[in-house]
Order: sequence, then structure tokens, then C-alpha cells
Amino acid sequence: MVTVVEEYEARVASGALRDDPIQRAALPDLERVRAAVREAPAAPKSGWFRKAAPVEGPKGLYLWGGVGRGKSMLMDLLYDLIEVPKERQHFHAFMQWVHGAIAKARAEGVDDAIAPVASDLAGRVRFLAFDEMQISDITDAMIVGRLFEALFAAGVTVVTTSNRVPDDLYKDGLNRQLFLPFIALLKDRMQVHELASDTDYRQGVLEGTPTYFTPNSAQARAQIDAIWHELVKGDAAPLTLRVKGRDVVLPAYANGVGRAKFRDLCGVFLGAADYLVIADAVRVLVLEDIPRLGRSNFNEAKRFVTLIDTLYEAKVRLIASAAAAPEMLYLEGEGVFEFERTASRLREMQGVGWGRSD
Repeated sequence: MVTVVEEYEARVASGALRDDPIQRAALPDLERVRAAVREAPAAPKSGWFRKAAPVEGPKGLYLWGGVGRGKSMLMDLLYDLIEVPKERQHFHAFMQWVHGAIAKARAEGVDDAIAPVASDLAGRVRFLAFDEMQISDITDAMIVGRLFEALFAAGVTVVTTSNRVPDDLYKDGLNRQLFLPFIALLKDRMQVHELASDTDYRQGVLEGTPTYFTPNSAQARAQIDAIWHELVKGDAAPLTLRVKGRDVVLPAYANGVGRAKFRDLCGVFLGAADYLVIADAVRVLVLEDIPRLGRSNFNEAKRFVTLIDTLYEAKVRLIASAAAAPEMLYLEGEGVFEFERTASRLREMQGVGWGRSD
């Protein structure tokens, strides 16, 4: 049996991790979860049509703090040591699965469609790990409260990372007062720990590294590939985001970093609401194959301007490959004058240290 502290120290000794006192301060909380889950008895089985007596499972952990502080790494370290049936998902991907499962239950004529979804999940796992919990959709806000209440009652332990303290989840959202009991539930069933480090490890990877490559070429792609692999440090997968009942897909996502081609985000009918959700889901966006813009692709150019404005306001780091330098991307046609601001922002976003600091 390896403890969290022993595993952390082993990875530091091997050079896989850099020792960080703020991360070390979180290790006792992670070890508490590991030991408690290991020693906890399994909950009795029950079907969705009959309720088992509530089970007081081990208290989980809500690990929050600024971007690039190592929250996901610490959660994954704990996850690797958990020895009971378990699942780890990005929170957006999890909610996408939940929506699909609820739709299937409703199609089968189930009145309370959340109940069988919670029962199915609780029957498969005793430990759930979620990366980057955030609530931006009113439908999600209405679902998660009942779903998590059922999971906790079934003895499932939940650990999650977030950039927000629980009280700021779904902040200023529609009918937020209906969401407040869920926040209270989180704080009751999960220990809240802030990872308040000043070190952003993703910024360290990008420090001194070019982030805008031109022209589009095999060399540019190779350079972007190298940055991508250094940032994600593992396998990536598509990330489906739910926006007002629609699906928006980032073709590749891992460790808070998304990757897409220009046509994936600007060549389809997306708008400001879609880009806001993307900006909320990623800390770094790799955007490849930006073409020259003008009359022939005016609609795509307008979407690109909206995308850059959204990423800029959200302080998302941008790594891009393009047909030309920012000032040379849009030289003719309606919108040339307006694009000057976009070009200026593209330049600013390449600056050293530019990006989120929260």
C-alpha cells in the first residue's frame, strides 16, 4: 500500500514532478480520502425503483485554485492510488453523458429520468473524480443537485477540481437561488481545499516559447505538436460542450488545453455563446491553419474576430498557426478596419506572461 505522500515524493525524486510546498500542503487531505475510501464498506445494491438506506460514504474533496497550479495532477495522483471501482472524467464530458442517459431514460417512458442514471452510476463506481467543475448552463444547474444528492446517499465519494470556490459556482446564473442547496451539499459532503500557489506550471512551459507560427507549414505543425505534447503530457480526447441544447466539440482536449483547426471553430455556425463556453472550458487553445481573410470568407472572418475577442477577455492563452502575421491576415474587403483591433489583440496575446492569473 502506497500513500499519497510516498507517491508524491517518489515522483519528485524521479524528476516527474517539481516539489511545491503548496501542493504538499494538500497531500494530507488527499491521503485522508485514499485511506477512507479503501477502508469504507461497499454500499448495498439497489435498483432505481427502490431506494436503499442512505450510506454515509467517505467525505470527498473539492480542490480549487488558479489555473496551472497542479490541481489536476494532484487529483490524478490520488486517482492512481484508489483501489475501488472508479471513474475520472472532465466535468463537461460527464454532463454530456448525463444528458444522454437522461434522454434515453425518458425515451423508455421513465418519469423520473435522473433516478436510473444515478443508480446506474452508483452501481458501477465507488469513487468519482471530476476535472474542472463549472456550471454555466441552467439545465445542468437543475440536474446536478439531485444527481449528486443521490450519489452521496449511495456512498459514492467525489473528488473534483475547479477554478472557483463552491460559492462562486453558477455565479449570476438564471434562477441561481434554486442552485444554492447544491452548493451547501457540496460543502457538507466535500472538504474544500484551496491550492493557493503563485506558480503556474503551464506558463512555465510557454515561457520564452513562440506561440504564433507563420506561414502554415510542416515546420509550424511540428513546433505546435511539440508544445502540445509538453502541455498535455498524455492522451487527449474530444471534448463535447453543451451550449443551449446544442453540442460544440473541441477535437482534442487534455489538461485544460484544447486543440482545433480554424475550420472547426470558425467554419461552422458558432457564435458568441459557443465561444464563451469554450473559453470557460480551456486555459490554453491551440488553433491551427488560420487562412488569409477577406471577401471570400467574410462570415468565417467575423466568427474569428468574435472568437479572439472572447479568448482575449477570458485571458485564454492562444497558440496559433496562420497564413500570415496578424497585421497581414485581413487586407481587403469589408471589415479590414475593424480587424485592426483583432490583429492588435493577437499581438498582445503573444506577450510573455499574458494569460489568466486567477
